[in-house]
Formats: sequence, structure tokens, C-alpha cells
Amino acid sequence: MERTFVMVKPDGVQRGLVGEIISRFEAKGLKLAAARLELLAEERVVEQYREHLEKPFFPGLKAYIMSGPCFLTVWEGRDAVAVVRRMIGATNPAEAAPGSIRGDFGLDIGRNVIHASDSPASAAREIGIHFGPAELIEYSKIDEPVLYE
Repeated sequence: MERTFVMVKPDGVQRGLVGEIISRFEAKGLKLAAARLELLAEERVVEQYREHLEKPFFPGLKAYIMSGPCFLTVWEGRDAVAVVRRMIGATNPAEAAPGSIRGDFGLDIGRNVIHASDSPASAAREIGIHFGPAELIEYSKIDEPVLYE
């Protein structure tokens, strides 16, 4: 099974969308492996978004991510990275399909509710930034036999 990192950003937390987002992933059949509500330290925000450090929007992005609590999660399932990316929708909510998280809850690219890893390599890197190995819970869900062949 594959793991992926998902973060509900401050706008999603402030708008009370954490429960709805968790429900969507659980209803899909993904397994929650770790979760924490946290105000992120600058060092971790910089590491999380290091590919954007030199871009003109980075200072605003950093300030926004640090403006309030984020809900950090790790989800597990077959092809979890691709499944979650489809569920969250396009980065720009105006281009996100209805039914996706951003399509249903986002209006602005700068306040797009949620972040999710875009590849298995990114997932491993991002999980390592935010969670230690002991925080990742291994368990079997009772519904796994009906979810997978």
C-alpha cells in the first residue's frame, strides 16, 4: 500500500472543513495513518515548499500557511497519491471539477483549502518533514477485504 501526505490549510481549518475532508477520504476507503492539528514552524514551511522559495508568491504563501493551524494527515491505500490528487482537484479552484474538494470548497488559488503530495517521492519527503516513524500507525481495517481484490 502507498502512503500520501495531506494538509488541510488554514482556510480549510478556519472554515470548519476538516471533518468533511476526512469523511471524503474515509468514504473512499483510504486509511488514516497519522493526524495532527498544528501551527507550523517557519523551518518546516520552508522545507515543505522548498521548490517555491525563489518564486514571487512564496513570501505570501509562507505567511498564509503560518497564519493559523493546519491539519496534517497521512493516508494509506492502493495508489493513494493519485487517488487523493484526483479527489482534491486542480490547484486553481476555478479549474477544479465539481465534486472535488477544491471544486466544492475553493474560490481562490491562494486559498485553495488543501495540499496533497503530487508523487510517491514527494509523499515520502513530506511525510518525513511532518511525522516521525513512531507517529505512523500500522493497522488493518476491517473493510480491507471488500475494498481490494
